[in-house]
Amino acid sequence: MTLDKKNAVRWGAALLAVTMVVGGGGYWLGQRGHSADTTARTAPDGRKILYWYDPMVPQERYDNPDSLSSMGMKTIPKYADEAPDAGPGITIDSAAQQNLGMRIVAPEMGVLPSDLAVTGTLEFNLREVAIVQARSGGFVSRVYALAPGDVIAAGAPVADLLISDWAGAQTEYLAVRQLGKPELTAAAHRRLKLLGMSDTLIAEVERTGRTHDVVTIRSPKGGVIQSLEVRSGMTLPAGASLAQVGGIATIWLNAAIPEAQAQTVRVGLGATVTLAAFPGETFTGKVTAILPTAQADSRTLTARIELVNHKGRLRPGMFARVAFVQDGQPRLLIPNEAIIRTGTRTLVMLALPEGRYRPAEVRIGREGGGKTEVLAGLAPNERVVASAQFLLDSEASLAGVVARPIGGDQ
Repeated sequence: MTLDKKNAVRWGAALLAVTMVVGGGGYWLGQRGHSADTTARTAPDGRKILYWYDPMVPQERYDNPDSLSSMGMKTIPKYADEAPDAGPGITIDSAAQQNLGMRIVAPEMGVLPSDLAVTGTLEFNLREVAIVQARSGGFVSRVYALAPGDVIAAGAPVADLLISDWAGAQTEYLAVRQLGKPELTAAAHRRLKLLGMSDTLIAEVERTGRTHDVVTIRSPKGGVIQSLEVRSGMTLPAGASLAQVGGIATIWLNAAIPEAQAQTVRVGLGATVTLAAFPGETFTGKVTAILPTAQADSRTLTARIELVNHKGRLRPGMFARVAFVQDGQPRLLIPNEAIIRTGTRTLVMLALPEGRYRPAEVRIGREGGGKTEVLAGLAPNERVVASAQFLLDSEASLAGVVARPIGGDQ
């Protein structure tokens, strides 16, 4: 045997020896590790542990019971014999619930206090505006001492109008009456009415037997003179406007409602009103209309509130604060912190039997006093998670749990 062959034999024997040593050691280490792994993955009560995890980050799994999650929390075991889900949802054991500080609450029926307070200004009730007109053309012989802004009573005189045509018609009427023919008298009476004479004036002509060609034009409504368009010496055609009077028996309050809260205000809703001009006093009214046009600069809608104006104390232009009185109908209420807003929908986390949890879509209403109205998607006998629900929602998303839709099976 040559020297090269001898060296090759020596190297081969050495390599075989190393392989056997390494293999034996690996087998021994593997057996030891398997024993340790079996011990570590068995709970003291004999239950098999699949892995350890942190409920706050359920996607992370650990083989060591002493591991800390990326959140710095101690991990808990996931057992192989945990009961399968009895339906849609995720299961959290009692230890995890305690670590998460979960709080479960039941909805309650109640009425939220009104938290919508807005401002507004008083304006004339445009349904109470009266136009003072002359039914017949004539000469203005007198204008009473009035000016725009004056407050007048119903029937207050505005101007005296000389109507020359009336004198001839009244003379004819008096002559026909003396004939004693009812048909002709009735026809002459109708003519006076058509010329614009009132029954009172015609009766005065009959009583006195004298003509009255000067008529006093009076306001049909009490209120504020908004415009006065007649002056002494003017000649007016039939139907000419002398004045415009705005009624003040009732008055409008136009309140600015933010767009985001417009759904909480509707026609018929009560309102309480306070004004700086009358400290300590409260006025009440109702919403009579929601105007169809929004204010683009302030992004508000206008709610029109009608107020009874006792003694004319409320004046257009006054500034007011408005608080709306809700209808008092009880609704299902849950804590604000139980609401999960995703941007596209609103969810709550239902607490189901046997420690299961499932998200459910809801439709909510007003908020106030730390509570939120639930209009749809939740039954009075169901319970919701009021803390740590975001973590449960994240785990439900990872587990592929579909949220219960509004109107779905309860």
